[in-house]
Order: sequence, then structure tokens, then C-alpha cells
Amino acid sequence: MGEIEAPVAFADLFKIGIGPSSSHTIGPMRAANAFLASVGDRWPDVARLTATAFGSLAWTGKGHATDKAMILGLAGLRPDSLDPDEAEAVLSRIRDEKLIAVPGGRTLRFSPDDDVVFDCVVTFDRHPNAMRFQALDDQGRVLSSEVWFSVGGGFVVRDGEAGVDGEAVPVPHPYRTSDELLAVAEAAGLSIAELTLSNEAARHPRERVLADIDRVADAMFACIARGLTQEGELAGGLKVKRRARKIFERLEEKRLQNDRAPHTVMDYVSVFAIAVNEENAAGGRVVTAPTNGAAGVVPAVLRYYRDFCSGADQDGIRTFFLAATAVGGLIKRNASISGAEVGCQGEVGSAAAMAAAGLCAALGGTNAQVENAAEIAIEHHLGMTCDPVGGLVQIPCIERNAFGAIKAINAASLALHGDGEHIVSLDTVIETMRQTGLDMQSKYKETSLGGLAVNVTAC
Repeated sequence: MGEIEAPVAFADLFKIGIGPSSSHTIGPMRAANAFLASVGDRWPDVARLTATAFGSLAWTGKGHATDKAMILGLAGLRPDSLDPDEAEAVLSRIRDEKLIAVPGGRTLRFSPDDDVVFDCVVTFDRHPNAMRFQALDDQGRVLSSEVWFSVGGGFVVRDGEAGVDGEAVPVPHPYRTSDELLAVAEAAGLSIAELTLSNEAARHPRERVLADIDRVADAMFACIARGLTQEGELAGGLKVKRRARKIFERLEEKRLQNDRAPHTVMDYVSVFAIAVNEENAAGGRVVTAPTNGAAGVVPAVLRYYRDFCSGADQDGIRTFFLAATAVGGLIKRNASISGAEVGCQGEVGSAAAMAAAGLCAALGGTNAQVENAAEIAIEHHLGMTCDPVGGLVQIPCIERNAFGAIKAINAASLALHGDGEHIVSLDTVIETMRQTGLDMQSKYKETSLGGLAVNVTAC
């Protein structure tokens, strides 16, 4: 088989951060923060910082809070440790004072209106999500300049570097494709979840791996819980009102009256997903799974497992995440999880495949059934465009996560009713998604230049 690069890690797919977008918010914040280190010992000479967004980051950046994210990153903040309320306070202070704190204890004059630019003309071949950060002296001379790319799921790459951020570590069970994954797992006598845990334990102690999974699960459940208590109108101008709380209250009222329709369980799943994506749209704390735009699918299916599946337990939740990691890693490596590259098939489609695989594994599915569940889920998202109305992660994104979660559960159920034998392989579907993304016009890939984004005239 030759030397194979280690599979994508759990932490590469599930990151705790803030909304509304992993590629347009979390990525730019991380890149801006990383840029600070490039200035080095030249900080005493720096008089001005600038940030420029290009391509998809420019076209939909306002709606995705890309400008805010770059400012927060330049202010030294990171999405994994940032409190959303703190973020708003920092941004308000910078806007009011027109000052930004930089390393070394200094403050610089900084005008968000002048020093943050959306360039809708220049594009970069490497990736549509590009940004440039510069540090200049008082004469306008450039002291440091870097171009970064936000490649999906909160990951960033500095121009000139070969791959995504993160360290490659040898693992005991490497594989490139789902066919190889199944073969390696069979040879080792392991389930997909067990194989993934073995690989993860090569990167970090097993106890830490399990603790990280538990922490992510808790964050997802907390996001659902908060989303089910909030009301009001989401910012951005579309006048979209939160619905999760009212829907959930009606469902609970009927439950207490023992008045349950056969489809009520699916209504709960939908409202769990909507709750998460309303939180994401509001800039709340969410988990990329594998992106923010698709952040509601995995949590909704996970809570379906916890609340409605007989025998659900902590081990099952861990199995869920480990199987989901294997599938998400295959998609990330062999196609894309970025809406700006392949459309929403790469976001909600990937999330549905991960959730389907996770649920199937947690319910005792064989490796072949887990692979089949993922294949079914992503196959029926092929060709899905990413055309957010107004550049906001609201329409159609919030409801789309609910449908992705329902499809994931259906895919897992169909796979569990079969024996794992099927005609179309997961590898084939992933490659088809990649090719479809290449063929898809750019206006349907997170630019808000086509589809619903231009046909909803009220916007």
C-alpha cells in the first residue's frame, strides 16, 4: 500500500468556537491571530495594521462577520477560548476608541472602516477564501505582509505552505480511502470506531482523547439547550425570528398531554438542529461539525441517539464521534468540506454522512453498514448549492441542517436494515462530490451571487 499519510484527526473536524461560520469567522480570526507572530521584533516600528478579504470572504464577509473576526484576531483573541459576549465588548471598544492593542503593550490607531477592506475583484487560484494582513510603519512602508487561506472547518493555511495547519503524526492504522479503511479494520479485527480511537491514541493519551470527545459532546448539548431557550430576531436585516423555543415548547406541551403524532420524534430532531444553527447565526458558541454552517446536523442526531434510542450511553456517544471522525476525515482529504469550494454538499452533506456513520456505529452497525450509512447520506446531498441569502448563515442554512439531520437518521436506519452490501461505494460518492464541486459555477459556492441569494427579492 506504500506510505500513507495519517488520517484526519478528531480535532481537525470538531472545534469549539463561535458563529456564524467556520471558514468566514473562525478561520479569519485564527489567521489574523497567527499573523501577529510574523511581525516579530518589528512591533516598535509598526504604526498601522490592515486586513483585506478576497473572493468568497469578500462577497459574503459582512454577513458572515469576517470583518469582525479579523479585527478580533488582530486584537489577539482566539475563537476556541473567546466568550461571544467578550467579543462584542472588544469590538465596541475598538470602534469607539479607534485603537487596537498589539503585542508589547502598545496600542495603535485602528479604524475598522479604513483598515479592514473587502476586495471583491482580486481572487487567488489556490482557494476562494483568501485574506491578506499587513503591518506598516508611519511612512506606509510594509514591515510584514502575509496571505492566508481559510480552507474550511476553521482551518487556515499561510500562502507558500503545503498543507493545513496541524502536525502530522504516524498512526498504527493509516488509510487513504473508505475501501482501505474497511480492509485495514478487518485485518486488525477492529470496528471503525476502535480503529479511529487507536489512531487518535497515537497523537494523544487515550484518556485525553476520550475527554476531548466528552467535552465536545457536552458543548453540543449545551448549544442545543441554550438555543431552545432563546427568542428574538437574528441580526443581519433579513428579520429572521428564532423559532426553536416556541416549537420545542409546543412539542413538550403535547408530550405532557400524551398527544404524540408518529412523526413527533423527527420534529424534535429538527428543532434540535434549528436551535444550534440559530445560535450559530447569532454568533453563539458552537462546534464545527465539520463546519459552522453545518453545525446543527451532528448535535441533533447525537441528541436523537441519547434521548430516543434504547441503550444509549456514554460509550455509544464516544463510538458515534469516532466513526463520524473516520468518515469526515475521508471527505475532507479526498474532496472538501468547504462550501466555497464545492457548495453545501460539502458542508451539510458531509455533516449528514458523519452523523449517519456515527449513529449507525453507536447502534451496533457493522463496519460495512457504517460505510453504507455514510454513502447513503452524502449521495442524497450531491449537487447542493451554497447560496446564503444576504450572505448570512440563516436562509436556507438553518432549516437545511434540520433536513440534513433527518436524512442522516434515515440513512443509518436503511443501512442497519441491510447487510452492508451496496452498489455505490462511499469512495465513489466522495469523488463524485469533488467532481460536482469542480463543475459547479462559483455563484453557487458561498458567494451569494446566484440561487436563492439573488432570487429572494426582499434582500
